[in-house]
Amino acid sequence: MTVAAGLEALRDALRADGPLAGTVSDDPVNGERADHAVTAAAGPRASAHRDEVALAVTAVQEGYELHYGCPRALRIEDPDLALLAGDRLYALGLARLAAIGDLAAIAELADVISLSARAHASEDPDLARAAWEAGAAAIGWGSSPAVRAAKTHALDGNPQGAARLRGAARALRGQSQRVT
Repeated sequence: MTVAAGLEALRDALRADGPLAGTVSDDPVNGERADHAVTAAAGPRASAHRDEVALAVTAVQEGYELHYGCPRALRIEDPDLALLAGDRLYALGLARLAAIGDLAAIAELADVISLSARAHASEDPDLARAAWEAGAAAIGWGSSPAVRAAKTHALDGNPQGAARLRGAARALRGQSQRVT
């Protein structure tokens, strides 16, 4: 699934979801930014449900962007309503994963949400980006002791937390035979 296809799938799902249907953007997808849904859906863990995993991660990533960045699926001017819509997208993504029984992916995205919120609270957007990278890799390839240790370091405020998360994510993607 491509970035544009993932966003279109989310937009279609939101158009069918009454509360947010009126805020769906039809703007073309421009600019290249990391799309963690593509990474998560590419791994062997996601092979049985690639489209659903991609949609779920796209929803959570768009929720994150409503909280902290620049969303591409919705246009909401009021910052308070944007936060609420972001929470709705978090819930939508997690519910999609629950529907396919992927509790490990739910746990990974919960960690991403928590770590990225902590990173933004401490004005460390690099840590947030690294949390997303590690979370997407763990969803696609399965977690590892290195990923879990890196999360602990990041949560403990270790200045090497972002680098450890990135290293653990890259190691996972290089070990495509590892599926947990």
